Amino acid sequence: MSLPLEGLSAIVTGAGRGLGRAEALELARLGAAVVVNDFGQPGRDGSGDASAGPAGQVAAEIRAAGGRALAHTGDVADFPQARELVESAIAEFGRLDILVNNAGILRDRMVFSMTEEEWDSVIRVHLKGHFNTTHFAAAHWRERSKAVGGPVFGRIVNTSSEAFLAGSAGQPNYAAAKGGIVGLTTSTALALAKYGVTANAICPRARTRMTEDVFAGFEQPVEGLDPLAPEHVAPLVGYLASPAAARVNGQLLVVHGGMVAVIERPSVQAKFDSKQDTFTYDELDALLTPHYAERPAGETFAAAEVLGLGRG
Repeated sequence: MSLPLEGLSAIVTGAGRGLGRAEALELARLGAAVVVNDFGQPGRDGSGDASAGPAGQVAAEIRAAGGRALAHTGDVADFPQARELVESAIAEFGRLDILVNNAGILRDRMVFSMTEEEWDSVIRVHLKGHFNTTHFAAAHWRERSKAVGGPVFGRIVNTSSEAFLAGSAGQPNYAAAKGGIVGLTTSTALALAKYGVTANAICPRARTRMTEDVFAGFEQPVEGLDPLAPEHVAPLVGYLASPAAARVNGQLLVVHGGMVAVIERPSVQAKFDSKQDTFTYDELDALLTPHYAERPAGETFAAAEVLGLGRG
């Protein structure tokens, strides 16, 4: 019996640690050949010298288990290096079939204290990094589709966050980047569907280097798998990367601890029509002020409240 991803090749960015590592190992377990990408900086804020160690260790782990893997230490937020990453997968494995974007950093600060550099660096790594790899992978699939005269196999799994869904007061850069990734994902899903390519985004909740302070109060169990272990997230990535998920496209899914929630697109909560050609200030005041007076101050998305979503 063949494995679900047998014969396919994948790139996983930010795969030297945490979620990316778990995802790379899962794709390899399901049969994919994997390019393990990680810039290797030790600080979760992107500080420290780049290192080949993290990517190399995960690639070695995959090969030790009988899989195929290549380590890559390029910076996905750098356009030429992102191109080289995609080209390395094609050169090593003949083609690229799966792209999992996971690389990211944190520079947390309240919006009134955040510096321009703190804003730019997070947007660069998360949002531009997702775009860069998506751009070159999409071009590869479009060229392949033209060559064969029809659809090809392609899967993109992007990493958003519950910080985008529910808000996160000390992470305006991170929340904005993660919201942008959802927009990038849905646009990409529409653009590439005719080529046989799907694009989806996940909001994972897991205990990693990025979230160590967030889950500091949630102790790991003495026995059994940690409910916040990245291994709870990896199977969903494996599924979305597989042929079985051909009809899943442009979706946003929250995943953690044995739970997957499919998030609906925003819907109209209330609708008001002007009695004149256009609204007046007084009319808007009479309609909207009572509407919001009935809701708690600072209320966020209903979906976030129902799911009990938090920063992740």
